[in-house]
Order: sequence, then C-alpha cells, then structure tokens
Amino acid sequence: MEKTIEKPHVKDDKIWTKDFALICMANFFIFLGFQMTLPTLPLFVQHLGGSDQLIGVITGIFTFSALIFRPYAGHSLESKGRQFVYMIGLAIFVLSVGSYAIVPSIAFLFMMRIVQGIGWGFSTTATGTIATDLIPPKRRGEGMGYFGLSGNIALAFGPALGLTLVGHISFPQLFLICAALGAVALLLSSQIKYKKVEKSEHKSVAPKFDIFEKSAIQPSVLLFFITVTFGGLASFLPLYTAAEGIDGIEMYFLLFAIFLMISRSFAGKIYDLKGHLIVFLPGTFMILLAMLLLVWLPNSLVLYIAAALYGLGFGSVQPALQAWSVEKAPNNRKGMANATFFSFFDLGVGIGAIAFGQIAYLFGYSYIYLGSAISVFLSMVLYVVLLIRTNRIQNSIS
Repeated sequence: MEKTIEKPHVKDDKIWTKDFALICMANFFIFLGFQMTLPTLPLFVQHLGGSDQLIGVITGIFTFSALIFRPYAGHSLESKGRQFVYMIGLAIFVLSVGSYAIVPSIAFLFMMRIVQGIGWGFSTTATGTIATDLIPPKRRGEGMGYFGLSGNIALAFGPALGLTLVGHISFPQLFLICAALGAVALLLSSQIKYKKVEKSEHKSVAPKFDIFEKSAIQPSVLLFFITVTFGGLASFLPLYTAAEGIDGIEMYFLLFAIFLMISRSFAGKIYDLKGHLIVFLPGTFMILLAMLLLVWLPNSLVLYIAAALYGLGFGSVQPALQAWSVEKAPNNRKGMANATFFSFFDLGVGIGAIAFGQIAYLFGYSYIYLGSAISVFLSMVLYVVLLIRTNRIQNSIS
C-alpha cells in the first residue's frame, strides 16, 4: 500500500532530506545497471552475429518503446501515484535485463529490449517527478543538479566497469549483475514516503490525446537535438575507437562522467540565479566542439578532451532544461512535464542510434559525429529563434 503525506518532505529550502537521499541512491543503482549495458550491448549484438545496422535498431527500439509508454506513465503518476509507477517500472527493468542472460537469438533480444524500454520509461519518468516533489521550488535547478549527480556517478563507473567485466566474465553473468543492481533500487524505493497525488479539478476533454505538457515543449525540443548525439556515442564510440586503433575508451566514459559531475555542481545554481540564457548556449557550444573533435579523432588525447567538453556541456544543459520543463507546469501536471521531457530525450537517442547505424554502414563511423555536430548546431539556432520570439512577445505586452 502506498505511503502518502500531504506535502513533499521538504522544510523551507532544505534539499537533502531522507527521502531525497533515498531517491538519489535508488537512481544511482538503476542507472549503474543500465550504464553497464550501454557500451557492452553492441558488443553482445556483434557476438550474436549482428551488424552495425542491427546495433542501431536494437538500441533505438529500446528508446522508442520508452517513448511510447511515457505519456501513460505521466498520467499514471497523477492518478495511481508515484510509488506504483516507479516500482512497476523498476520491476520490469530488472526482469528484462535479467532475461538477457538466456537470450538465444537476436530476435529474442529485440523483443526484450522493447520490454526493457517500457520499464525504463516508467521508472525514469517517475524518478524525475519524485525528485521534483522533494526539492524546494526556489532551489529546483540546484536540486535537480544534485539529483542528476546520482546518475552521473553511475555513469562514471558503469560503462568502464561493464567493459572491464565483459573481458573477464561472460555476457550472461554481466547481465545478471545488472539486474541485481536494479533489484537494489527496487528495495530502496520501497522505503520512500511519496507525495500524495493531487487530483485535478478539471477533467480532460480528450484524455487519450493528452500525451504532452505544453509548458515543457520548448525545452524538450531543444533537448531532442542534443540527445541525438547520445545515440551515436553510446552505441558506436567503442566500435569507432577500436576501428581506428585508439585506446582509452574506458577512460573516455570515466572522464565524461567526472566533468559531467563537475558541471552539475554549479550549473544548477547558475540556472536558479540567472536562468537558462547563461547556461544553454555555453553548454551547447562545448558539446558542438566535442563532436567536431570526434570527427577528427587522431589520438587518445583528443578523445579525452572531447570527453571533458561533452561532460561539461551536457552536465550544464540537461538539468537546466529539465528544471525549465517542470517549473511552469501546474502541480498536478509535473508528472506529464517530466514525461514530455524524457519522451523527447528518448526520441533523440532513438533516432540518433538508428540513423547513425545506417550512416556508419554507408559512410563510416566518423560521419556519425559530423551529423551529431549539425544536430547540436540546430539546437543553438532554434534556441536563439525562441529567445527572439519570446522577447518580442514580452515587449508587445509591456
């Protein structure tokens, strides 16, 4: 039975409560299990005899599966409660990842990736909303930055740990370890006191078409163009560096996560004080430089510089866009705002993975990062257009 309270467990402007610490720890373990599969799954597909095109499809179908179910997760957060959605999502994730240990074929893996996407869509939509409930509104950017650190710490160790383990243990053993980490997250989540669901005073006229929160659309679309890059990095960078004879892919993921954490330690505070204008363009410019360095990629040093730039840029932009997505949403629509945000996140990763699989097959791996650079540049152009449009509207009102 779901534990409820009348208000989120926050007093004044305090961020670090017991419940906030628990949601951060649960988020760490589920992300650790997920991140360990991220660079190793393409190797597993190759082990099963799959091509670059299949790698892109299997990566992409996961995110599209999550995308389809996020709107339902967002509605369920407001109707069935945070705990129900979160724990169901975690349980599906644990079972699906554990099933990879008995995968007999690529077809079976494809189906279980769809199931994993459902669990991921439910759990990540819920966890972002739960964290939002527990953070004081005046410190939302800072609090989301701290919350994001839990996933970033997992990112610091997960990919490198997965790649290291797969050199010493079998793929089935690796996937069982990842499932066990998800089970730890499930246990921790059962100890959280969740916010009571706030019933809306107005019923939606056409709820079946209510799949986005309008106030979250602009930052979510900007996020889409940025997370396209993630599909190319997560799925193909280990294969790219191996093909180029460049060592240090484990160090790339470690450096990326370290600089991600560094940027999250201050970017959220800057957002709270100055808004997204001071955060977005510098952050996306660093991501753009990182993609161009990966196009060039002559040696390991350039790989490490790209990791640092990407970590600083993405760590600045992502929490700012998430805070922007939820700050103007009504209290009974925070779940849908987070669902919208992560839906565009998934859409970017999924389209990136599938498109870049085809690009890698036709032109080579370096063109993946050229396409990524173009996508980031488009997000910068769109942001400037939105900024000019907003200023014109405000000037006309005043």
